[in-house]
Amino acid sequence: MYAFDSRVRYSECDGSGRLSLVSLIDYFQDCSTFQSQELGRGLASLSPRGLAWALTSWHIEVDELPAFGTPVTVSTWCYEMTRAHACRNFRLATAEGRTLARADSRWAVFDTARGRAVRVPADQLVYCTGEEPLDLGAPERRLRPEGTGTPCPELVVRAQSIDTNGHVNNAQYVLFAELALEALGLRVPTGRVDVSYRAMARLGDAIAPVVYPDGPGWVVDLAAPDGASFALVRLRDR
Repeated sequence: MYAFDSRVRYSECDGSGRLSLVSLIDYFQDCSTFQSQELGRGLASLSPRGLAWALTSWHIEVDELPAFGTPVTVSTWCYEMTRAHACRNFRLATAEGRTLARADSRWAVFDTARGRAVRVPADQLVYCTGEEPLDLGAPERRLRPEGTGTPCPELVVRAQSIDTNGHVNNAQYVLFAELALEALGLRVPTGRVDVSYRAMARLGDAIAPVVYPDGPGWVVDLAAPDGASFALVRLRDR
């Protein structure tokens, strides 16, 4: 397991003064990248080869989003790794050890130029430590919206959403889904998040969100104008 301590910053909070959902996902991503750096498998390890780790799915459960100034510990561990993918858990907890949020995720190594998955290089098979996974069930890799969706105003990918791999950072897709719900005057649930990533959006790409009712929440299809999905995001209460 790898962990780091932090404190909820004002810049990470939403209008309620609590850690935003997007900042929570950023914490999880930061934790995995910090671990990679410490293992000597960080950005400099893959980028010269035109490769990068990329998320294919998230399953996140939130008990409580901590308030501004709260000391927190973020931890992660890889519980499964093959030459095709890696599965990684995350946990956000108080300094006293009380769990605030937990997540499961699935990753693959991508050729950044061709935008397609490739075999995990042998030198990357260092993360799995044999620790047991959280009891969260498997992430939903193939979310499927049902019924009639409501189109939302089109978004254009700006530079602030792009990461070092040249495509939209994984947390930004959740932000786009939140913006789509807000554009329709809908409350954004924050208790459970499932994301299925389909294609890499890049600078200047247009995204035409479509919102579908989904039981106690919503599924947002972050689609290209031709209808192909960049990502599907499900937001629900617990």
